[in-house]
Amino acid sequence: MPKLATQYTPETFKVLLKKLVQTPDEFTPEDCAECFEHLCVEGAAEAQVGAFLTALTLSGLDSSPEIVASCASVLRSHAVRLPDLSTDPLGDGYTGTVDMVGTGGDGWDTFNVSTTASVVVAGCGIRVTKHGSKAATSSSGAADLLLSLDCRFSFPVDKIKGFLPTSPFLFLFAPHYHPALAHIAPIRRSLNFRTIFNVLGPLINPARPRRMVLGVARKELGDTFAEVLKLLGVERALVVCGKEGLDEISPAGETWTWWLENNQITTSTIHPTTSFGLPLHPLSAVRGSTPTLNASTFISLLTSSPPPPHLSSPPGPDSPSLEAIRDYVLLNAAALLHISGRAKDWKEGVQMARESIENGSAMRAFEGFRDYSKLAMGERVGYKAVEDDGGVAAKDGEVQSWLKVDHGHVVRSE
Repeated sequence: MPKLATQYTPETFKVLLKKLVQTPDEFTPEDCAECFEHLCVEGAAEAQVGAFLTALTLSGLDSSPEIVASCASVLRSHAVRLPDLSTDPLGDGYTGTVDMVGTGGDGWDTFNVSTTASVVVAGCGIRVTKHGSKAATSSSGAADLLLSLDCRFSFPVDKIKGFLPTSPFLFLFAPHYHPALAHIAPIRRSLNFRTIFNVLGPLINPARPRRMVLGVARKELGDTFAEVLKLLGVERALVVCGKEGLDEISPAGETWTWWLENNQITTSTIHPTTSFGLPLHPLSAVRGSTPTLNASTFISLLTSSPPPPHLSSPPGPDSPSLEAIRDYVLLNAAALLHISGRAKDWKEGVQMARESIENGSAMRAFEGFRDYSKLAMGERVGYKAVEDDGGVAAKDGEVQSWLKVDHGHVVRSE
């Protein structure tokens, strides 16, 4: 790519904007990258940014793989730098991280399957760097769920290394790692239509995982995203689209797939029963709810506890159920386990995911992240004070049993 301009001002942006509006056929990926450099350093006026995003949408260039990849590359370069997150080699020697993410916008409002499946995969010892934010088109986004589960996101970047021995799961709250985009958010909201930013989110994980599962809500986006991932240097990926227009692997029937490996893209379909050995469930059976209720489902699922009161058991024909949501999670976790190189096929992925839940590994991976996220914020975790009656804290070994409290002062027991 040619060297970009060293000065980014409304005057230099004006030239690029004119080219896009008047001769869109001559507007190149390099031009678009230069526009995004302007956006990242506030080198364009608000009106110019709005005009650029509108013109890019109307031109149809926002669905060009080369254009999308050029924009994603610029945003990656402006993201907060992370420490090395390499992990122990997987079966084929891969030492990087993995991610599972969807574009959103499918309208089905299902349970937080990609976040939960990511934790289950982490329970298998695979380093998962989940990149996400709060809900934009659903009731509960990844960040909403994790906040309801008492996690923290605002820890300093220099604390990230501390997560590595604590848990294989790491959540990266997107707004914290892309500060260059903060001034764009109000402009995007004022436009009130989808722009190229709506497809960039899944592509700009600052950890830069080279293996991932990416869901799209429309079949025509499958080819685009597979090509973009190829251009960005992702070595193995599975792009999926449930035939109902679901941006996850569907539990209700067939899912279109685009498998990227060795710079080759292969299209196919997968099915819960024939590919994974799991029963079918209608999408109504995996419907999500509020972040708080989804958090209850998450805990029940990972602790193999009875269903929370808001879920039906036994499942009704159109009601969400823990059994269906568990299979939905197994389905998607199995795909990431296969893509990661840990599982040799979909069915082995299901077996590994099930074991991660049943032996408590998934829950421990989650708790490790949750607890260290608090420690990284300076909070005390698991601390127990001396009880007035010399009770729980002493019995659990938190304090010596010969201590007691007398009018607010710790004294020796007689």
